[in-house]
Amino acid sequence: MHFVMIIGSLGLAWGLRYGWQNLRGDWASRWQKALICYVLPPLLVIMTAIAVLCMGADGQMIGLQAGRMSYAIACLFLVYSGVRIGQLALQGWQSLRRLENLVIDQDAESVGIGLPISEPVKLLNLPMFFAAQIGFWRSHLFVSQSLLEHLDAPHLEAVLLHERAHAHYRDTFWFFWLGCLRQIMPWLPHTQALWEELLLLRELRADRWAAQHLDGLLLAESLLALVSSNMQPTEVFTAAFGSSNNSDRLEERINFLLAEPEPLPQLSLLSFFWLSLSLLPLTLLPFHENIQLFSLS
Repeated sequence: MHFVMIIGSLGLAWGLRYGWQNLRGDWASRWQKALICYVLPPLLVIMTAIAVLCMGADGQMIGLQAGRMSYAIACLFLVYSGVRIGQLALQGWQSLRRLENLVIDQDAESVGIGLPISEPVKLLNLPMFFAAQIGFWRSHLFVSQSLLEHLDAPHLEAVLLHERAHAHYRDTFWFFWLGCLRQIMPWLPHTQALWEELLLLRELRADRWAAQHLDGLLLAESLLALVSSNMQPTEVFTAAFGSSNNSDRLEERINFLLAEPEPLPQLSLLSFFWLSLSLLPLTLLPFHENIQLFSLS
């Protein structure tokens, strides 16, 4: 029976991903579709493995016998997932430590340069333009000294407001977990395309949030300045203003800033309903006889 659950979840995950198409349209609907198609398939497989683990290697469900082989597969998959998450977290921590070694001022106050940002800024000894929120739940703003020296106050304000949007939405935290799903099951259809779509939509959301406080043209000009001289750290724990290294994505961001403003996207009840479908494997637990949590026998 466990094999049926595992194969069924894999087939359903593949089918959900295979049907996704990157259609340009309403911004809110792009968010909903991309997020659901990206998160639901791997989460469904993970929850299936957790359900098999809880059921144990023995017992029956609807007349079908559980097997040790399928139980072992579920255990190995969960161990593999945990290892990949640990590797990604370690990679992010090491990258953060390397960046910390370049900091020349730990508590540079942005108000000291005439900007309405209350949080401290960590100044980096870098020759290129760089600004990014880096961290986990509580990210920190890293800015290169050359960026402060070469951008005037209005354009610098645009950059820092964009980064403040990433901190407001805690993008570094949520995209760490989204990145984990990509690492755990990279073989699902459209994984890279969906990841790039979500990265783009994340930047568009931060652009729109910042555009509520200043002119979108300033943001567009600041974006071009950063992309022309940009350093890209690891994606882990990072959300950076000039991260659009693809020309199509850069063009879309600039057009978006210069167009009529659209409402900021919100997760709808329908989105939560679709994501809750990943919990369906757990509803099968009451139908399994002789449940032995984390059984090794």
